[in-house]
Amino acid sequence: MTGLLRRVLVRAPRPEDAVAWRAYGWRAEPDPARMLQEHEAFRAQLEEAGAEVILAETPVPMCPDSIYVYDPALVTDEGALLLRPGKEGRRAEVEAMAADLVEAGIPIAARLEAPATVEGGDTIWLDERTLLVGVGYRTNEAGVEALRLALPDIDVLAFDLPHLHGPGEVLHLMSLVSPVDADLAVAYPPLMPTRLVQLLAARGVELVEVPEEEFESMGPNVLALGPRVALALEGNDETRRRLERAGVEILVYRGDEISRKGDGGPTCLTRPLLRS
Repeated sequence: MTGLLRRVLVRAPRPEDAVAWRAYGWRAEPDPARMLQEHEAFRAQLEEAGAEVILAETPVPMCPDSIYVYDPALVTDEGALLLRPGKEGRRAEVEAMAADLVEAGIPIAARLEAPATVEGGDTIWLDERTLLVGVGYRTNEAGVEALRLALPDIDVLAFDLPHLHGPGEVLHLMSLVSPVDADLAVAYPPLMPTRLVQLLAARGVELVEVPEEEFESMGPNVLALGPRVALALEGNDETRRRLERAGVEILVYRGDEISRKGDGGPTCLTRPLLRS
């Protein structure tokens, strides 16, 4: 998750989807024109960082969350593993994602079926053979078992996520921690599972701690563009300073419409396809 980002899939916001913001639990009504402007600038930053940006174009039903392309699938060496989102309104995205991935040259290796639910935001590759999974309101135990069956050569480690504000507000594993190098992650330890903190320490992963006042503004959600180079949401200044002191180069993007209102940071907005 921290190698040099070479290819990445994104989906542009559609103005007509903005009307469904309440139904999908967004914090406020997004401005469609500004959403498009912010997303175009976000894509330009990915390209400037050296990534080939692929725009998903397969139609999806009305869903403002569809811009958060990290959630419907995992990409492995064998191909894509299609997931089954715990948020019911997002399940129609999976088939569209499948078509976009195939168009991008990524074969479909497997897919999850009911009763399993897994969202990509609850998954973190600690290394090539270890997948961390958060179990909460979007990913269930059946989903963890389905991942283990689909990835027999991978050590799938599950951790319970906190209740916090309950099922109506998204809390993914990546809401709490994001890798920025093989031995470094940005995180909010007060809400992290104890076993996960212990595991990261045992694996030699240092944590750059996000201050309490920047947790709700997605301080822990950053996208590694390469080892110790990351893209972060504009505004979390103290988190940025702490990462820079740890030797991380931080680039920022404006996400008032595409991130803050929908609770989706830079990892959520991208589905990495190739890293080196």
